[in-house]
Amino acid sequence: MLRRLSKEQPDSFAFTPANLAWAEAQITKYPEGRQASAVIPLLWRAQEQEGWLTRPAIEGVADMLGMAYMRVLEVASFYFMFQLQPVGTVAHIQVCGTTSCMICGAEDLIGVCKDKIAAKAHMLSADGKFSWEEVECLGSCANAPMAQIGKDYYEDLTTARMAEILDELADGKVPVPGPQNGRYAAEPKMGLTSLQEYAKDRPQYNASAQLAVDIGDSIKRIDGTEVPLTAPWQDRSDKKGDAVPDLSTPELADDRPVDSTGIDKREAPVESTGRPESGAPAEAASDKATAEDAPGVKPATLSGARDGGPDDLKMIKGVGPKLEALLNELGFYHFDQIAAWTGDEIAWVDQNLQGFKGRVTRDDWVSQAQTLASGGETEFASRVKKGDVYE
Repeated sequence: MLRRLSKEQPDSFAFTPANLAWAEAQITKYPEGRQASAVIPLLWRAQEQEGWLTRPAIEGVADMLGMAYMRVLEVASFYFMFQLQPVGTVAHIQVCGTTSCMICGAEDLIGVCKDKIAAKAHMLSADGKFSWEEVECLGSCANAPMAQIGKDYYEDLTTARMAEILDELADGKVPVPGPQNGRYAAEPKMGLTSLQEYAKDRPQYNASAQLAVDIGDSIKRIDGTEVPLTAPWQDRSDKKGDAVPDLSTPELADDRPVDSTGIDKREAPVESTGRPESGAPAEAASDKATAEDAPGVKPATLSGARDGGPDDLKMIKGVGPKLEALLNELGFYHFDQIAAWTGDEIAWVDQNLQGFKGRVTRDDWVSQAQTLASGGETEFASRVKKGDVYE
C-alpha cells in the first residue's frame, strides 16, 4: 500500500517541554553516533502529542537525531502504526478485518463506522471527532470481532454495541474496554471450566480493562503530564553519592549541556549493566564544526562561492538542505572541490559533519561529485531535477 504525507500540513512542530525532556532521555539509551536508534520512540511520542505524524514532526525528529529527512520518512511510511494524515480528535477506530474477525462480523462493524463516521477509511467525521480504518490481525482472535480504540481493545463486539460505543465517546464518556458481551477475558462463553476458585478473588475487570477503569482513561493521548517522566537507566548515584540528574525532569530541559544531536553531555557514572553511558564527558563543541584536531587533513576551502554562484550540492545523494548549509559553512560550495578530496581529506570532513559524521564515505560523495563536476549526471541527480526526491 502506498502511503503518502497529507497534503495539508501545519507550519511547525515542537515537543512540549515534558515530551522534549522524555525524548532527550530516550536518546541517551544509545551510544553517541547511534542516536538514530531512537527514531521510532520519538516518532511515536510526536504522534501521541499531535494525534498524527506531520511533516514538521518528521523533520523535527530527524534534526534531533542527525538523520536525513528522507530516512525518517522511510520509517514513518513503512510502519502502519504511524498515521500520516489527521485523525479524529476524540478517537481513531481501528477495526480488525483479518480472518477470525471477518468471519465473526468485522465487515458489519466497518459498516457502522461508515455510517457514523465517514464513508471511507482515514476520512474525518463531519465534526472532526472520529476517523477509522481497517487493520490486520490485532491478536485477539478468541474475542472476535474486535477493534482497538486508543490504547485499548474493545472485544466481542456487535454492531449495536459498536454504535453505542461511538455515541458514548462523542458524549465525552470512556466506555469500559475489554469484552463487551459479559466475558471476563477469553474464557469459553458458557463460563469457566477451570480455575474457578481464582474467579472468586479476581478484580472486577481483567488486567488492561481494570487499569483503564482505575485511571478513567483509554483514549487520551500522551502529552507528558500524566505521570512523572523517568529514565530508569539514569536513576543512580555516582561514586561520591551525588545524584545523577534526571533528564526527564521538565525544569532541567532548558539548562542542559547538549551537543548538536540533542545528547546530554553532562558527566555521569557508568555501571557494568550492559547499557550505554547516560552521558559522555563534556566536550568543547563548536557550533561551526571546524575542529582542527580532527583526524585527517583539512581540504582547501573557499570564503564564498565563485562568481557563477554555488553548485546545488543537494544533487549529491546523501546531501540535504542542512548538510548543504553545513558544507557551505565549512567552505565547500562546488562539485569540483568535493571531487578533489583525498582519503585524508575525506576523513577530516567526515569527522566535522556534526550530526552527520561518516556521510561522505557512506554515500561516496567524491565519485558522485566527480561525475557532476565533469558535466555528467548521476541517476540520483536526474531524480532531483525531476522533483522525485523528498528533501
